[in-house]
Amino acid sequence: MRILRLCSVFVLILGMTVVAQSTILRLELDTSINPVSKDLVLRTIREAEAVHAHLIIIELNTPGGLDQSTRDIVTAQLESNVPIVVFVSPSGARAASAGTFITMAADVAAMAPGTNIGAAHPVSLLGGDTGEASSESTSMDKAANDSAAFARSIAEQRGRNVDWAEAAVLESSSLSASEALEAGVIDLIAEDLPDLLRALDGREARDTILSTLGATVRTIRPNWRERLLGLLADPNLVYVLFILGLYGLIFEFFHPGVGFGLAAGGVCLILALFGLQILPVNVTGIVLILFGVGLMILDAFTPTDGILTLGGVVSLLIGSLTLFNIPDRSVGLSLGTISVVVGLSAAFSVFILSKGLMIQRKAPATGLQTLVGAIGIVRQALQPDGIIFIRGEYWNAHSVEGTLQEGEQVQVQGFNKHTLIVGRVHE
Repeated sequence: MRILRLCSVFVLILGMTVVAQSTILRLELDTSINPVSKDLVLRTIREAEAVHAHLIIIELNTPGGLDQSTRDIVTAQLESNVPIVVFVSPSGARAASAGTFITMAADVAAMAPGTNIGAAHPVSLLGGDTGEASSESTSMDKAANDSAAFARSIAEQRGRNVDWAEAAVLESSSLSASEALEAGVIDLIAEDLPDLLRALDGREARDTILSTLGATVRTIRPNWRERLLGLLADPNLVYVLFILGLYGLIFEFFHPGVGFGLAAGGVCLILALFGLQILPVNVTGIVLILFGVGLMILDAFTPTDGILTLGGVVSLLIGSLTLFNIPDRSVGLSLGTISVVVGLSAAFSVFILSKGLMIQRKAPATGLQTLVGAIGIVRQALQPDGIIFIRGEYWNAHSVEGTLQEGEQVQVQGFNKHTLIVGRVHE
């Protein structure tokens, strides 16, 4: 009986080992490469190692991303105990910029027909070519050379085309799936996931013969926290939330007791600050944005004829351009978003200033100024001081034309404190 139990335990353990080794973890990476997507890839690798998975398949479609996040992913790929396949899919997908490094770092690199890889050249702050003469050309050249060396090292370690890896960075070279296969950049082309599994079966990776036919494919999905952070990893959304949060709090400050500005602005600002913790932020950009908004608000209460507004718009624009340390505009803060936000802020500030100027030029509606030019009747003879009746009220008056008798009509010409200066009405 004891021997039977031991045999049962042995069979159970053996069965669990077979199931574990026939498990494939699949991750769809259809986003920019940022700290959130990096954490998702690293979690997938850790989970695959924990369950002794047979293989990891990353289905990749990315326009690029952050340099540090890319390096962290590549490092995790090279150090992983589980073989990793990067599959650029579906048709129409791309492994641009950061995706090029991730694809080359895979144990097996595959692409679907109609996809492309490459264009890993760093982009300057305003999206120009680093070959152009500019103040930042030197630093961009250093970044390009550093990225080229990184690409060469990956290609050498994985036995891929080293020359093309360097050209992808320095010359923005890009290849289609068939061209990449011919150039030795990838290992195979597959139509879809089932076709990829058939092509991988029997292939060697890390001194292991892959057995993918009949394997259990389990998809790794982001949890609620990763989904939320994934949304807040978009610099455009974080930027808009940050500006809306500022304006919401400013509205609440000037209209206390309403509550809407505090609630809406507070939520937007908290979400924006949450996103700012994920993205590489330039503190100088935040200070310039706050200073610019402050100048535009201050201009509504000071007689500067729009000078502060102009300075505020310039400060807001510079701060927006330098807010994130993301040189690549394809995954960073877009110029279109900046233009809309700065333009609307400037238009709103100009609207407030114009309304203020119109009110200043409008004739007074209350006070002694409104009585100037009005017609009244003398109730007590002006010699030259007396009393007149005007607009249902009795006023002390002083005549500038000598004595005026009771019952005569007079016209207000001005005032001195609470005494009206009047004269005779001439036809």
